[in-house]
Amino acid sequence: MIIPRVVGSPLPLELHEVDAAGWSALAQQLHERGARLLSLWGEPAGAGNRVWACWLDGAQLVLGVLELADGAMHYPGLHALFPAAARLQRALRDLLGPQATGGDARPWLRHAAWGADWYPLRDAAPPTPGDTTPYPFVAVDGDGVHEIAVGPVHAGVIEPGQFRFSVVGEKVLRLEQRLGFTHKGVARRFTELDLHGGLRLAARLCGDSSVAYAWAYCMALEALAALQPPPRALALRALLLERERIANHLGDLGAIANDAGFAFALAQFSRLKEDLLRLNAPVFGARYPMDALCPGGVALDVDGSAVAQLRAQGEQLRAEAQRLRAICDEHEGLHDRLRTTGRVEPALARRLGMLGLAARASGQDLDLRALAGWAPYDGLGVRAAVYDGGDVAARFQVRFDELFASLALCDELLVALPGGSVCAPMPTEVGAGLGLGLVEGWRGPVLVALHAAGGGGIARCQVHDPSWQNWPAMEWAVIRDIVPDFPLINKSFNLAYSGHDG
Repeated sequence: MIIPRVVGSPLPLELHEVDAAGWSALAQQLHERGARLLSLWGEPAGAGNRVWACWLDGAQLVLGVLELADGAMHYPGLHALFPAAARLQRALRDLLGPQATGGDARPWLRHAAWGADWYPLRDAAPPTPGDTTPYPFVAVDGDGVHEIAVGPVHAGVIEPGQFRFSVVGEKVLRLEQRLGFTHKGVARRFTELDLHGGLRLAARLCGDSSVAYAWAYCMALEALAALQPPPRALALRALLLERERIANHLGDLGAIANDAGFAFALAQFSRLKEDLLRLNAPVFGARYPMDALCPGGVALDVDGSAVAQLRAQGEQLRAEAQRLRAICDEHEGLHDRLRTTGRVEPALARRLGMLGLAARASGQDLDLRALAGWAPYDGLGVRAAVYDGGDVAARFQVRFDELFASLALCDELLVALPGGSVCAPMPTEVGAGLGLGLVEGWRGPVLVALHAAGGGGIARCQVHDPSWQNWPAMEWAVIRDIVPDFPLINKSFNLAYSGHDG
């Protein structure tokens, strides 16, 4: 097996080139060590295919690669040890062809968009006609059991997803999700772009996480180019990322409270989010600054006037959010709706491999910003906000804690903003290889695995949202709750459709 050079994020990286037996043995070892699966993907490799998996093992990344010979269409599944792999394996099969042994054979991404004999990452010919056979949801039998079908089309501007509830009365016995409706052919589109065009695409995959996606992509590309962004650029990237986190937390705090019947909070938090986005436009060029990052740093700078405006807004947001938190804390009716609803116990969260905000609300003490070596966060003393309740109330409180922590981080970054350049020049040539980028977005870790083809092209780019790990957890969270609780539970996770489907 000849693997192109592999370079990683600020964490130490361990690479394992294995055969099928070694693939299973590596997974078993990492499972026993408590590692978390970050992503799994495939790429065409000559006449065969490669399957990759990336784990977070303590404070290091572990990358496994299995090369499948020409004609080999099966590999050992990881889903028994790492449940998050189940849907990733289905997506890999839909895009490339190889099937995980013992894995779910139902389609995940392709729906009726293309035939079962056509693979977007392998076949250059036009797609074959799609299969319109109804999707085989798992049926639940028993006295009084009936099904409620929700979606894929929802009211308002919610993105499409299908939810099949098996219920007795109003009590939920089982929820099965079917996603993939917002699949846009991103994996193949990346291979048609150059490395700089790939950044523009990455930043537009999921609007509420555009900074996280762009930073992870830039980190992967900079690793391939052996390029270190200047300190001022890293500080501005962190500022943009924390403002993205603040905006989403403000929106979610209002939406969760609204789904619990407290519309006042929705109005107030929405107003604060709008204030933040409006200031983004003149300072960073857009309400959602998708083009603010560039390889080597950032594409813009802030002057003294902008710094003053940003700091003043931070003080205002902090004061108003503190008032709103006090109001929410004293609203017993609100907390009666949030407490014990949609609970994912810490042991279950660990077994499912949950990540990010939702995992921290279920006792998982993991925030990449708190790990050593992650500039500029390593100098800011970030601490993870962790609760063990695992319910909507815990996810509500994690958002509040992270909101105030991010406001403090923004102020600290602006007060001590380094001088100097905001961008280091990229080399004219970036050789073939795999670069990894990993960033703690507002939902959780965003991973970009960038396979550079050499000559400025992209051979494969895997962009992974933590929603892959957390959507399955929501199927567990609704069990034993009632159907009317589902919108509240769903909003408390607020997982990506577009960023997940790719």
